[in-house]
Amino acid sequence: MDKNEKILCIKRDLLPDSWVTPKSVVSLELDMFIENCSTSGFEFIKRIDAENDSSYKQIIPYIILQTKDHCKTAIYQRQGSEQRLHDLWSLGIGGHINPVDVNTQKDSFKQILIAGMERELSEELDQMPEKSSPEFIGVISEDITDVGKVHLGAVFRIETNSPEKFLPGEELFQFIWKKTNSLHQLNLELWSTMALELLADN
Repeated sequence: MDKNEKILCIKRDLLPDSWVTPKSVVSLELDMFIENCSTSGFEFIKRIDAENDSSYKQIIPYIILQTKDHCKTAIYQRQGSEQRLHDLWSLGIGGHINPVDVNTQKDSFKQILIAGMERELSEELDQMPEKSSPEFIGVISEDITDVGKVHLGAVFRIETNSPEKFLPGEELFQFIWKKTNSLHQLNLELWSTMALELLADN
């Protein structure tokens, strides 16, 4: 972990209570998510501090790839910088929002969120179809794991008729498309289990 890395966070007690229960799976429109986060106020703090301070929630774009009929979902094994998630299967592509995602001081929360999400996709995927447009579906958060206590997932879904056109980068270890109704058989990270609940409602 870069000791000087700064990441976007929001004070937990300023977020809606329903988002930060011990296990929150909340279907939500993008406008409502943006409005609440903008009202709560956000700040960039050092990641090394945020990781040990559960009074903050680090906002994480969490993007799921599915076929348009929802029968198949892309998954991969965790191999990145977060050691606590290694060897678990994940549905979500994404990561922290950094100051690099801010173009000007007048950028809105929405502009920063979308910029961070697009950067993460470009870093994690070597190729994706041009017309892939992520749709926001809700938030997930949990206080059960050490990772979960300090993160809040902003969940997006990309639906595609061309799964073969998504080429993974090296961080997406063992990237495959699998039948959605069989995913529960895998050793999934908790957020992915919660994301499946959210997907079922959307």
